[in-house]
Amino acid sequence: MTENIDLNTSPKHSKVRGMLHSFLESQTSGGLVLLICTIIALVVANVPSLAHLQELWHINAGITIGDFKLEMSVMHWINDALMAVFFFVVGLEIKREMLVGELSSVKKATLPIFAALGGMLVPAAIYAIFNHGTPTSNGWGIPMATDIAFAVGVISILGKRCPSALKIFLLALAIVDDLGAIIVLALFYPSHELSFVYMGLALVVFLILMMFNKMKVNSPYIYMIFGLVLWYFVFRSGIHATIAGVLLAITIPSKTTINEVRFFVKVKHLMDKFKENSNGEVEVLANPKQMEVIHDINEEVDAINPLMHRFESALHPISHFLIIPLFALANAGVTLDGSILAMSPMPAVVPGVFFGLLLGKPIGITLFSFISVKTRLAELPAGVPWKQVFAMGMVAGIGFTMSIFVDNLAFTDPVHLNIGKAAILVTSFASAVCGMLAILLTTSKVPSTKQKKRKM
Repeated sequence: MTENIDLNTSPKHSKVRGMLHSFLESQTSGGLVLLICTIIALVVANVPSLAHLQELWHINAGITIGDFKLEMSVMHWINDALMAVFFFVVGLEIKREMLVGELSSVKKATLPIFAALGGMLVPAAIYAIFNHGTPTSNGWGIPMATDIAFAVGVISILGKRCPSALKIFLLALAIVDDLGAIIVLALFYPSHELSFVYMGLALVVFLILMMFNKMKVNSPYIYMIFGLVLWYFVFRSGIHATIAGVLLAITIPSKTTINEVRFFVKVKHLMDKFKENSNGEVEVLANPKQMEVIHDINEEVDAINPLMHRFESALHPISHFLIIPLFALANAGVTLDGSILAMSPMPAVVPGVFFGLLLGKPIGITLFSFISVKTRLAELPAGVPWKQVFAMGMVAGIGFTMSIFVDNLAFTDPVHLNIGKAAILVTSFASAVCGMLAILLTTSKVPSTKQKKRKM
């Protein structure tokens, strides 16, 4: 259980505080489920009697409607379709933070943007140095990523030993990092040969969705139907299909269709009507007039609740407790038999990923944060010294889910693919342990309530 994080004591920020706390809670719990699924995937991959279970991911499944047919393996359905939903949620999170959260103003956003930029460029450069001129040079995007679920899970274990300001900084940085990863995927890791015809069709659908937004269309079903069409066109375009999720998130309305005053007046009127129609029945279900009022109240609640928030609330549990665990089960299974260490020379992808995530992340985050602060473009969070920024940077070196996702796109050779996954798993574990120790060593122990009373 994570502690409450006080973003701001003013009433206008209470909604943001609640949403951020909820987000941290789901990320922490989701991180635990993700860890369990990763362990299961590793056990299945390394126990000979269970190895046949991995074939389940390669079974073909598809949709046929008349002459239309779309068929691919279960693993591809997870990686291309379900992960598009995950990226849709990520897109909504980024949009929310840019509207009302830690990225809502230039002053707030500057430090996380600089930190994330350093946390992407330095690891990529380190990887490129080790892999220049090798068959694995295309994997430079692997160490650029941060797994929010695992990172937040790690700092939540530390409880009060990890300052609230540092947690917020990590969350904001990770969200910007996700945005950077999305841009990298779209520009540098196409899933197959690009088709400008389908790219054009995807653009048309995107513009239609933007038009719906401007027209204040608030039906979730409209966006879901056109979102599926958008996904198919992006999938066929050669750009990775998950980018469709981010494009759809951009089009989702973030404003309410009625104002607060109208909502209050309307609901008060409906509540009075509900009371007037009471006939003494214990069961409201037995009173058609009251049921009608309840229906009208629900419509008003939907009108005051932004569609963006409704989507985010509905899909967060599905994303963190179903989609990402399924992704781990399908993709994290790698044979750990020591053969990688026995290779001579060691594949360049191993030191590239290891040093890129474990050292590149904290060095890049700290260096670029230092530059932004010294040039007076940003300020460090109150009470957070540089040593804690470096320690938090080590936690950001937990690449896991996003790194494996890039690994799948970067390599076609099964050997390189598995070596990359093994390096990601080992390095993410090392980053988690080193990051926790670094935070513990750079923060003072919070005195207990009993100790405080004794001092008084």
